[in-house]
Amino acid sequence: MSNERNGFSSRLGFVLATAGSAVGLGNIWRFPYLAAKYGGGTFLLTYLILTLTFGFSLMITEVALGRRAGTSAIRAFGHFNKKYTFIGYLTTLIPFIIFPYYCVIGGWVTKYALVSIQGGIHDAASDTFFTGFISKSAEPMIYVLVFLIVTTLVVAGGVKGGIERVSTIMMPVLIVLLIGVSVFCITRPGAMTGVAYYIKPNLKDFSPTTILAALGQLFYSMSLAMGIMVTFGSYMPKKSNLEKSVTQVEIFDTGVAFLAGLMIVPAVFIFSNGDSSMLAKGPSLMFVMLPKVFNSMAFSSIIAAVFFILVLLAALTSSISLLETLVAVLMDKFHMKRGTACITMFIVALLLAVPSSLGFGAWSNITILGFDFLDFFDFISNSVLMPIAAFLTCIFVGYIIKPKEIIDEVESSGEFKRKPLFLVMVKYIAPICIVAILVFSVLEGLGFITV
Repeated sequence: MSNERNGFSSRLGFVLATAGSAVGLGNIWRFPYLAAKYGGGTFLLTYLILTLTFGFSLMITEVALGRRAGTSAIRAFGHFNKKYTFIGYLTTLIPFIIFPYYCVIGGWVTKYALVSIQGGIHDAASDTFFTGFISKSAEPMIYVLVFLIVTTLVVAGGVKGGIERVSTIMMPVLIVLLIGVSVFCITRPGAMTGVAYYIKPNLKDFSPTTILAALGQLFYSMSLAMGIMVTFGSYMPKKSNLEKSVTQVEIFDTGVAFLAGLMIVPAVFIFSNGDSSMLAKGPSLMFVMLPKVFNSMAFSSIIAAVFFILVLLAALTSSISLLETLVAVLMDKFHMKRGTACITMFIVALLLAVPSSLGFGAWSNITILGFDFLDFFDFISNSVLMPIAAFLTCIFVGYIIKPKEIIDEVESSGEFKRKPLFLVMVKYIAPICIVAILVFSVLEGLGFITV
C-alpha cells in the first residue's frame, strides 16, 4: 500500500484535526477537577512536564507508525511484523467501544446547548433537570441521533473535504469562545481567589497520586492508544515536519485544558463561596453544577449558550476522529467505499448507543460489575484496554521493530530534536508508567481508591 494515500492537504490541516481529536470532554469535565484537587499549579506543572515527555513520546510513536505504514491502526502493526497484527485489532476495538457511548454524552451536550440557546438555563439549573432528562427513553436517543448524524456527515465528506475543512473552522471558533468565556469568568467579582487557588502551587497536596492522576488524564486527553493518532498519521503529508506537528498538537491540547480550568474553577469557586468540594468531575460538573453557576451570573443565558456551544464543538471534534478511525478500518480491511463505511458505522453506533442511553432509565436496574452500561464501557475502554494497547505499542516499537523505524520516519521530514528523550521514554520509562496507569485506573474504577 502506498504511504501517500489521500489525506490532509497541509500540516495545519493535520494539526487542527488532530488537536480537535485531543480536545474533548476530558479537557473540560475532568482536568479542572483534578487540577483543583491536586494542588493547582503543582498539578499544572506536573501535567505539563508529563505532556512534554510521556505524552510526546507516545503521540509521536503512533503518528509515525501510521505515516510509515500508510494505513489505519488495524493493519499498521502487521505492516511491520505480521505476528503483531493483533495489536492493531486491539486498538481498533477501543474506539468501537467508545464511539457509541460518546455519542450518548454528545446527545446530552446537544440538548443542553439547545436549551441554553433558547434561554432555558434557569430550568436546566434545577436539581432534577438532568436526571429527569437522561431517565427518559426516547428523548435522549433523539439527541444521540442528531449528534450522530452531524458527525457522520462530516466524516462522509472525506479527510480533506470533511474533517480538515470542518476542523479548520471549528477549532479556531472553539479557542475564541474558550478565551472569551474564560475572560468573562475571571473578571467576575471574587474570581481572583479562585484563579489563585487554581494556578498557585500547593506542594502539600503533591503525592505519587498526583503524578498518576496527571498521567491518567494525559492518556485520555491526548487520544492515545485508540488508533486515532495512527489513522491521522497515515493521512499526514510525508513532507510535513512530524516533530513540529506533534508539538503543536500538544500545545493546543494543554492550552485548552488550562483554559477550561481557568473558565470553570473560579466560576465554581465563586458560586460555592470557596468550597472546592463542589468541584466534582464528570457529568455532575457539566450538567448539574455548571448550569447552577451560570444561572447565578449576570447574562446567564448568553454565557450558558456560549459555553455549551463550546462544549458541543469539543465533543464533535472528538467524535469525528473516533468515527473516522472506524471508517478507515472498514475501508482498509474490507475495501468499502467511504459512504458505505459511514452508513455501516452509523447503524452500528446507533444500535450500540441504546444500552448506554437506556442504562439511566428503563434499563437502570441492569448493571455489570456494579456499573451501568455507559460507565462499564468507559471503564473497559479507558481504564483497561487503552493502557494495555499503549503498553503493547511501546514493547512493539522499543523491542520488536526497534525505535529506528520511528526515528527514520520522523527524520524523513525534519530534525528529531527530542530523539534521546523518545528513546529513553519508549523503551524504559513509558512502559513502567503505563503499567502504573493500568493498576491505578482499575483500582479507581472498582472503587478501591478515590480520585
